Amino acid sequence: MIVSIPNGIVKIKKDGVEFTSNVDRVNYTLRELTRAALRDVGRFICNRARKQIKRRTGRVAKNTQYWVRKKDGDLQVGFKPGGFYGGFQELGTEKQPKIGALYNTVKDNIKTIRDIEGAYLSAIEDEQHALSLIDEGEYQGE
Repeated sequence: MIVSIPNGIVKIKKDGVEFTSNVDRVNYTLRELTRAALRDVGRFICNRARKQIKRRTGRVAKNTQYWVRKKDGDLQVGFKPGGFYGGFQELGTEKQPKIGALYNTVKDNIKTIRDIEGAYLSAIEDEQHALSLIDEGEYQGE
């Protein structure tokens, strides 16, 4: 679903001065910049977790995926349905030792995640730069 950027809709004329409300446009830009930042964070976490999984076990790495949920405005990183045993590797069981690749990746890279988020959200000041960062593509990971 491609949604175009809303124009300033409300125009108020008072004593010859015209005010244009860009609230809808700003809300759209903020929402889409946040989603784009979450998408890149999801990609980063999945790539790092895949490397860690391959290094330790070699299994389940291709089934790591991220989801950026539009309605809730959040990021979920986990395993695809084909990666059934990924949860067992992540949390551990009686017979399977805990690997915790996703947890450790996020814990070890908090500064990088903040830098990625900051790069997008600092673009709020420049509208053209913000619009170039927003990608209208798919918001579901590999």
